[in-house]
Amino acid sequence: MAELVKIPLTNLVNWSVRFLLESTFNYNPDFELVSIDSLLKKNNKRIKVDNNGLYKRITVKVRNNGVELRDEIKGELIGTKNQFQVKSGQFILSKIDARNGSFGIIPKVLDGAIVTNDFPTYDINENLVNPAFFLLITTTKEFIKFAQSCSVGTTNRQRIDLDMFLMQQIPLPSLSEQNHIVSQYNQKIQLAQKQEQEAENLENEIEEYLMERLDLKKLDVKENVKGLQLISFKNIDRWDILAKDMRILNGLTTSRFPLKKIGDVFSFAKRSWNKKKYNKETFRYIELGAIDTIEGITEIKEILTNKAPSRATQQVVEGDLLIGTTRPYLKRFVIIDHRYDGDICSSGFTVLEPNQHTELAFLKEFLMSYYGLEQLKNRMTGATYPAITTSELKEILVPFPPRFVQIEIASEIKKMRGKIKDLQDKAKQNRDEALLNFEQEIFTA
Repeated sequence: MAELVKIPLTNLVNWSVRFLLESTFNYNPDFELVSIDSLLKKNNKRIKVDNNGLYKRITVKVRNNGVELRDEIKGELIGTKNQFQVKSGQFILSKIDARNGSFGIIPKVLDGAIVTNDFPTYDINENLVNPAFFLLITTTKEFIKFAQSCSVGTTNRQRIDLDMFLMQQIPLPSLSEQNHIVSQYNQKIQLAQKQEQEAENLENEIEEYLMERLDLKKLDVKENVKGLQLISFKNIDRWDILAKDMRILNGLTTSRFPLKKIGDVFSFAKRSWNKKKYNKETFRYIELGAIDTIEGITEIKEILTNKAPSRATQQVVEGDLLIGTTRPYLKRFVIIDHRYDGDICSSGFTVLEPNQHTELAFLKEFLMSYYGLEQLKNRMTGATYPAITTSELKEILVPFPPRFVQIEIASEIKKMRGKIKDLQDKAKQNRDEALLNFEQEIFTA
């Protein structure tokens, strides 16, 4: 028999069973409970949009991921003329996405921005509550669960009931205690941010290392090329100027190693797979979305053979290089190891076979470099799902040093990527611990 839940009559603000059950928190009894409306004051600064004005608009990201600039737009392009002007430091929520943790604090860069009535904003009484502490309360899983319980409407357009939200009670330690809790949280977050920055720096070092080993000129991503561009005749394989970035071709020629087309160096595998000829009940499937730049294959699905998706068309073997050809700039490239030998992959991959003269691991790293990605992007076609065809992939130019140098380069970069993963894992652990420690302060087990 289900346990009987008793709720004091004084706590009834809504007769919804779901609301009554899900808005009950196991807060630390050492802290006083206060209603949210005692901490906030509604911002009612209305503004009429002028067609000739320029306005910043806001987006509140879900899962408490911050408040950001949505766009900066002329008033004549804004349909809703009656809006609210916000100021930095105010608390903001999205009525529609509050159930997904869409809460935040207005940053200084968005002071004076405008919002519609779907994004109510509030001044925070900082004499009672540290804004960072209040925001952290809304970050917790328990609070988001509560926000879901007091959101009403159709599935995709549920809006939070502001009266219920404002009546909800939260624990309020003394300001000194709040500041201490926030400080402890921030120490972990700052450590995580430092580790994330170190990981990003290592990513940049990989690019610099590869350029140095291949004697390639480092190109400015934002470089503006003016005037006539010259390119060696032998490197021109097509005449449409929009299909090639001449800077890339000219940069590649600075390498002392011979430039070769991928199609002249590697064989492209043709191991078609047909579910009708497959004699096992299930098979293991590698999708495009299962590839991570650092971790490689992160997920493999066991699928009934008779339910095989139409894109399950190719078999892979150990040593193959899979190149995700749809949106290749996402770097969905991976070397198949023994764990995935004989598995089936999506037709969204092109599969290259290893050989005794060149190193596929080196090619993978080159394709993830600026020189590789720019060539891939220059040869993509399609708007909604830009992709590169096999014939175009074969035309990508790569400077190939001797094989022993390729192995050295691939090995060194593999070590660097291992350090990146370690830093990313530690950063995630610190972020998780920061929130867990905060929740342990606020909630009882």
